[in-house]
Amino acid sequence: MKQDCPSPYLAEGASVRLCEAVARLRYEDLPPTVVSVLKALILDELGVIGGAARAPGIPELLARLTRWERDGSATALIGKCRLSPPSAALANGAAGHALDFDDQHDPARIHTNCVTLPALLATAEERGGIAGREFLLAYAVSAELHARLGLACWNSLGKGWHPTMLFGSLAAGIGAGRLLGLDAAGLANALGLAYHQASGSAQSMRDGVLAKRIGAGFAARAAVLGAFLAADGITGTRRTLEGNAGLFALHERGEVRPERLFDGLGRDWRTLEYSFKPYPCCRCNHATIGLGIGFHADGVKPDQVEHAEIRMGNVNWLTVGEPYDAARDSVVHAQFNAAYGFSRALLDGKVDLASYTSPRITEPAVAALAARVSVLSDPAIEATAIEPARVTLRLKDGRTLERAADTIKGSPREPLTEAELAAKFGNCLAFGLGAGNAEASGLAAVVRVLETSTDVARDIVGAFPRPAGSE
Repeated sequence: MKQDCPSPYLAEGASVRLCEAVARLRYEDLPPTVVSVLKALILDELGVIGGAARAPGIPELLARLTRWERDGSATALIGKCRLSPPSAALANGAAGHALDFDDQHDPARIHTNCVTLPALLATAEERGGIAGREFLLAYAVSAELHARLGLACWNSLGKGWHPTMLFGSLAAGIGAGRLLGLDAAGLANALGLAYHQASGSAQSMRDGVLAKRIGAGFAARAAVLGAFLAADGITGTRRTLEGNAGLFALHERGEVRPERLFDGLGRDWRTLEYSFKPYPCCRCNHATIGLGIGFHADGVKPDQVEHAEIRMGNVNWLTVGEPYDAARDSVVHAQFNAAYGFSRALLDGKVDLASYTSPRITEPAVAALAARVSVLSDPAIEATAIEPARVTLRLKDGRTLERAADTIKGSPREPLTEAELAAKFGNCLAFGLGAGNAEASGLAAVVRVLETSTDVARDIVGAFPRPAGSE
């Protein structure tokens, strides 16, 4: 059902007014809780980038980019390759999304760090001398707008868009514009130029292909390019949001709640609502994985299960509900498959980075169990709700077991502990780069006091570990 947009949000100049509001924000406007969350998000993403060093598609992408570019003013963190700022943003964005272990704003259905961090880091390196407070403010702007765009365009994924890409280009473009010192008019141009490049189909996740993980890099690249072109005086669309070919009308078909983007901006921080992922796969699987781990803890054995039925909301089902095909030997297919995630959880009692590697994804035991799992769209669950999941097991001895979840581990309602976040960070760096505790601690120490830095890009890039055995 379409939501009529209140006239103030569709009136001429709405996009410019949004940029005017963003231009007025100062670091002092950030509550300490927001700063704390921003630093946790940055640290989490740096770990996830490091963890993706050997992920399918990432070495190939880096090889292509470094074949075309041998010098530049920004850095692809994996291997410390020097590239142009747009290419560095592409490389780091793809790595940041490759494991599907990055943050998520669950209600908005967006990942921000895989777009925001790569875009802002590349921008900061090119400009040089970006202080910690300046960087954190730009990060807050981008993360906040990214979440708010996802909330305003609440059924974007259901329409077939990939909200991380579509809204990430716009949000990170404004954040990069803040780092470049653009005024409201300049930010509006950065927004318009990002929108002119914006794309992102959900088909890549439904098909389980490597293009999915590179999409975040495309969005980060568009944000960087748009911001710098705006700084050079190139004009972008003026009615980016409200125009008859703007975001609300063209991409969202009028199905928007724009007050969620505008109301309370700079006062009510949706950034506090971001989740940290406990499992390296699509967030639509996480409640189901938790239920599988619960069944395992109860002593249920895979060979006892005659059939399993998973029920979830329709958008989740569209994203992760197809039958699991182990013959494809596709990590991305496994990441976006509820039957695989549940089967892995029931078999092992855990899901971790090794769960989404070859040959683990084609093991006969997990393939056989996944073949006995049906995933259904449940009309009793709100179509766009990400949290709810219901599982029914029919056992060979005639018993029926049921479990349900209405929250997801890692969310503000069921948060990861500091110890769990620290373990995730260290495990990612060790998994991808072979980094030890000292290297992980050194990078964490930089982020912990980021607001005191006089050159954020220098400090982050300098502390990021090189792959074990490299010079």
